[in-house]
Amino acid sequence: MARAALSATAVVDVALRLVDEEGPAALTLAAVASRAGVATPSLYKHVRNLAELRALLSVRIMDELADRIGGAVLGRSADEAIRALMTAWRGYAVGHPHRYSVIIQAPEPMVAQAGERLVGIVLATLRGYGLEDSAAIHAVRCLRAAMHGFALLEAENAFQLPETLDESYDLLIHMVVAGVRTPPRRA
Repeated sequence: MARAALSATAVVDVALRLVDEEGPAALTLAAVASRAGVATPSLYKHVRNLAELRALLSVRIMDELADRIGGAVLGRSADEAIRALMTAWRGYAVGHPHRYSVIIQAPEPMVAQAGERLVGIVLATLRGYGLEDSAAIHAVRCLRAAMHGFALLEAENAFQLPETLDESYDLLIHMVVAGVRTPPRRA
């Protein structure tokens, strides 16, 4: 890559390829600079430090995920929308396991904004159930925990029993839909 072509976007592109090919542990400024064909100090013109690069990566990955799930749920509602959302989320995580694992979960403003877009899509998916206010937020948290937890466990090859993961995930989708359809009983 020519030095003149280097930009924050190009640095993120290089970092994503590095993560995809070598895994999250390989992500260092020195490794990104080497792949970009520049000295490490040259990166500081485009990213302040590794923390900012991780934040920029997270934003890019969350945007990709939001595009994928947003497209999947478009024109669908209720059970069909949840199934599409959960299937697309898992598809992204399985298709890009290293990318998915470098998403930072921090209140960094640019990351939070990308996260809000994801939450907005999930909230829109849940509208078909009439959930509002706190009930909708609780449902988003539960849905995200189910999808994210399964995706991380699958990416880490943590499911070792012989039953198929697709059947397990179908059951998880069924359980989520049943849970959303049946509001909790209040004491």
